[in-house]
Amino acid sequence: MRALPSFLSLMLLGGTLIAQNTNQSKFKQLYEELPTPNMYRTGGGAPGSFYYQQQADYSMDIRLDDATQRIYGEEVITYTNNSPDPLEYLWIQLDQNMRAPNSMTQKIRNGGVSDKMSYGDLKYLFYDFDGGFKIEYVKDENDQAVPFYINNTMMRINLDKPLANGEQKVLKIKWWYNINDRNKIGGRSGYEYFKDEDNYLYTIAQFFPRMAVYNDVEGWQNKQFLGRGEFALPFGNYDVKITVPADHIVGSTGKLQNADEVLSEEQRDRWEKAQNSTTDPVFIVTESEAKKNEKSKSKQEKTWHFQAGNVRDFAFASSRKFIWDAMAVKLGNRTVMAVSYYPKEGNPLWERYSTRVVAHTLKVYSKYTFDYPYHKAISVHTDRIGMEYPMICFNGGRPEKDGTYSKRTKYGMISVIIHEVGHNFFPMIVNSDERQWTWMDEGLNTFVQYLTEVEWEKDYPSRRGPASLITDYMKAESDQQMPIMTNSESILQFGNNAYGKPATALNILRETVLGRELFDYAFRVYCQRWMFKHPTPADFFRTMEDASGTDLDWFFRGWFFTTDHVDISLDNVRWFKLNTGNPDVENARERKEALAQRKFIGDLRNDTLLEGKRYADQYPAMNDFYNTNDDFVVLSPDREKYEEYQDRLDDEEKELLRKDLNYYELSFTNKGGLVMPVILEFTFTDGSKQLERIPAEIWLRNEYAFNKVFVSQKELQSVELDPYLETADTDRDNNYWPPRQEPSRFELFKEKKKDELNRMQEAQR
Repeated sequence: MRALPSFLSLMLLGGTLIAQNTNQSKFKQLYEELPTPNMYRTGGGAPGSFYYQQQADYSMDIRLDDATQRIYGEEVITYTNNSPDPLEYLWIQLDQNMRAPNSMTQKIRNGGVSDKMSYGDLKYLFYDFDGGFKIEYVKDENDQAVPFYINNTMMRINLDKPLANGEQKVLKIKWWYNINDRNKIGGRSGYEYFKDEDNYLYTIAQFFPRMAVYNDVEGWQNKQFLGRGEFALPFGNYDVKITVPADHIVGSTGKLQNADEVLSEEQRDRWEKAQNSTTDPVFIVTESEAKKNEKSKSKQEKTWHFQAGNVRDFAFASSRKFIWDAMAVKLGNRTVMAVSYYPKEGNPLWERYSTRVVAHTLKVYSKYTFDYPYHKAISVHTDRIGMEYPMICFNGGRPEKDGTYSKRTKYGMISVIIHEVGHNFFPMIVNSDERQWTWMDEGLNTFVQYLTEVEWEKDYPSRRGPASLITDYMKAESDQQMPIMTNSESILQFGNNAYGKPATALNILRETVLGRELFDYAFRVYCQRWMFKHPTPADFFRTMEDASGTDLDWFFRGWFFTTDHVDISLDNVRWFKLNTGNPDVENARERKEALAQRKFIGDLRNDTLLEGKRYADQYPAMNDFYNTNDDFVVLSPDREKYEEYQDRLDDEEKELLRKDLNYYELSFTNKGGLVMPVILEFTFTDGSKQLERIPAEIWLRNEYAFNKVFVSQKELQSVELDPYLETADTDRDNNYWPPRQEPSRFELFKEKKKDELNRMQEAQR
């Protein structure tokens, strides 16, 4: 006989099965939800043989007016139509127009009045900032006026004739706008004012009219920018000249073309040294130099010239307050620069961590996706913002004035730098449509952010990624949630829905459903297929299935298209043994007495009350053979029957009876609606443990309940469902046999005092 495994599982397919409408099945394929594959996008999730994308090249002259906090710009856009479609008009994004007093963003802002209101609550009631683009002209290459129409944050360019495949259109646009104070009215870009020194730090983005995306999926992506759904942009080449005060330091998308004109010889030498330093950042501008510089207030100007190839956007930062450091990162046979710009207010945190975190992020993201293709990645310190653009991002995380900082500030800063630098990969290179699908960049990026945090230090306090961190959100009332596959502007809980839940889903897909090898391979295939292209959700779903060789429609349907949650309940465990037929075993006194240990409470009481008082006690003649014979005595006929039974058994059946195995029937129900793998940890009476992983397909025949039998030579002591917190199970009280409740803690909340010290300050005291 082939040896029986130490722990054998059997599926019970019996009367517990419930007839279902297969059209509503959680395992129904996603054919109806996903677009039909075509010559532009294949059924396997790859770009098709006729895939195309448009190109928008820019030449710009920008002037930053530090006296009035204004941006003045002139640009020349060269737009190439690579689509097969003749375009009757072009759409240009005017994202700054959301700050105009009469913008849709301001008109749809809602709120109320309460007994106590902060200035932050009130400021929007008196919004009078003169924001938005002031378009002076739109001309063609011959300087002839081009008719246009502005619809809130979108501008339509009316063409005199359709732009055919392969043709280009040149547009010249001149504009200016007032830069917003982020501390007063918020914003992804803008300026921070330092009152003590009368200085400004500018982080400038969405600062120029930008071409909208035209593709095979949306046509024109001209959905209005209301402030939340971010940006969909075509790739192109940029040639940008930025004029700023002569004592400003500028960090920007692209390569600096005129270092000899804007940097001192010493700064250029330091930059060269930084390009060979892979262990420690090198200061190009030191803190002492920055402190001296911020007092200068030059009346002269300098023009910094940058060029960038194959990028989807352009942003820059400028200030006389900047400290500047950099180090080299080796990726394959290339050297990439990790760079930071920050004011003295960022120290000591920023000089210690920022550039090293940038370098670490580039290495880890490259490992899971593709080698970072650009020549640098910049982290700029601002007061409290986190925002991303090609090669540059703006990040918060400011210590106290005495140089101390809380643990939350430290790790918040490291995490936001990882996250925003990571956006270079999603969506700056894997260029998904942020205006439509926030999760495709935020969720994927948050997932790889978690992997990067894990590789930074042991027990890193990640806020998102592990399954247990999303359970409170997923068990919330359904009216507080929306499916992940929801447009950006319609999401209710933005952080949980667009960042946390998709990142958790990918973590579960990697650790529990597919395993790391299958997942990592498929994820890299997706990233490399769609580098410098425009993927959709269908392309991601299909690639992950195609490259892993696994049907994942059930997973994507549950996690991305519904608000179901995970709550699998271990309802019952029943213990069985095979009847051996051997009277010496089955009639053993110890065995039967053990089975009779638990007696009905009435019988126990009657044994005491009626001892010697029963009728048969009073009249012994009533006792016959069955009262006087010992039930545990094995009679000859019993033994003869067993011997006959043994003769009919083959060797394997005899071996099975001899083993005296334990059979445990476990009953499960799906209370949350989301089907998931079932992970069980069995603990036996000898102290040993065994882990069983059951694929989610266990729910195929019944999505609501199933029974499963496990066979063991050992006697079972306890069972735990989801012992390693893998599946985001929202109720762990029903995950145990024998049943037990997990303790919950509640906090006696007391508002923090303004003068309460952080841990670093307490330690110094």
